[in-house]
Amino acid sequence: MVNKVLLVMFFLSSVHLAKAQHEQHHKSQAESDQNEEDSARGYVLPMSHAFSLTLPMSRNGSGTGWLPDSSPMYGYMLSHKKWVYMFHGNLFIRYNKQDITEKGSRGDEKIDAPNWLMGMGQRRVGERGLFRFSIMMSLDPLIAGGSGYPLLFQSGETYKGKKLVDRQHPHDLFSELSVGYSHRFDSNMDLFFYLGYPGEPALGPVAFMHRVSALNNPDALLGHHWQDATHITFGVATIGFRYKSLKIEGSSFTGREPDEERYGFDKPRFDSYSFMFSINPNSNLAFQASQGFLKNPEGLGDNVKRTTASILYNFPLFPLIKKNYNFSTSLIWGYNNSGHNHQEHSISFEPAVQLNKWAIYGRHEWVQKSSEELDITLEEDKTFNIQAYTVGFNYTLVRHWNINFTLGTQGTFFKNPNDLYSIYGKNPLSAEVYLRINPSIMNMGKKEHGH
Repeated sequence: MVNKVLLVMFFLSSVHLAKAQHEQHHKSQAESDQNEEDSARGYVLPMSHAFSLTLPMSRNGSGTGWLPDSSPMYGYMLSHKKWVYMFHGNLFIRYNKQDITEKGSRGDEKIDAPNWLMGMGQRRVGERGLFRFSIMMSLDPLIAGGSGYPLLFQSGETYKGKKLVDRQHPHDLFSELSVGYSHRFDSNMDLFFYLGYPGEPALGPVAFMHRVSALNNPDALLGHHWQDATHITFGVATIGFRYKSLKIEGSSFTGREPDEERYGFDKPRFDSYSFMFSINPNSNLAFQASQGFLKNPEGLGDNVKRTTASILYNFPLFPLIKKNYNFSTSLIWGYNNSGHNHQEHSISFEPAVQLNKWAIYGRHEWVQKSSEELDITLEEDKTFNIQAYTVGFNYTLVRHWNINFTLGTQGTFFKNPNDLYSIYGKNPLSAEVYLRINPSIMNMGKKEHGH
């Protein structure tokens, strides 16, 4: 059924594409000459959205996902001839102690450095076409090792054949290698294609590492494998169509999550599929709803039907006075149905306020996890309601070469049911201290190098 739907989408879009190409196939020479002149003078050419010549660059999220248009962007831009490039990333050098009360048996502490680095480039193809590529890498497996970093009540993936529990798995060295092409019919309509190995299918919200509301938090969400864990998928193909502020897209991809070999490339299977509907009603809001059918995502034989919905909100504070004053928040729901009485929900809410050098942020999570998920042996499988409340703040000590060096701290209060007191203690706590290194906020539009 899914293949038929994707075939119909492709056929209708191809008909429209042929019609548009027939109507207008001459390139705008004046615009091309101006771009060449700007590039020769050392200006950064304006960058559009990765999958639309009409939409703003600030709507770029992870994969093909959308952020609010008003979202700030942190990174570097440069241009060379007909190409425009962007680079960004995040590095936390931290001390992380989970369960500072030490009343449970699953706490741990570690000095580690969650990190990622991404580069992307794009160029126009004729007047209506846009080609883009992106590369994302992480040194998590080198720094954190195969078992990742401590995080109470976290679960998902394996290490040395055993489930990873109370730890966040490391991300692969190559987290994205993707290409894409989009065609603009007019200012209201785009058709686009996306191929990744690895890449991200049309399923779930913009991944936590790329959401503005989560940029200051070093930790993955406890609901990661309910919401956005498919952001690293070894083999994904997506086709999508935008009409004004609406977008519909479908993906075929590999359901199995990355294996324990974090430096290699897993076998592409294309045995799963998903659909996503997105809408940005104004410059401050981004909505999405999606559903995917994942074959054996954890390698344990169970298939999962995953459903998600999210609201991302961003509001620039004092936009006419200060560029780095901003409020952002995300509300995310994820639901996994793997059968066998395993139907579990998760909800995440994460607000963040950026006041130039100061940032205050938080996260509240409610997630249902089974005794099997938490690797707890009981006579019969049970589902536990886990809550986590995180509050953090940081201050940018130095800005040099357009790089922020920011000192911060955060703490988390976990609320767990009575049945887990003997394992985790009653309402364990965690604390972290970190130095964050990331690019400064970008000026949108043209600017000269070095200014």
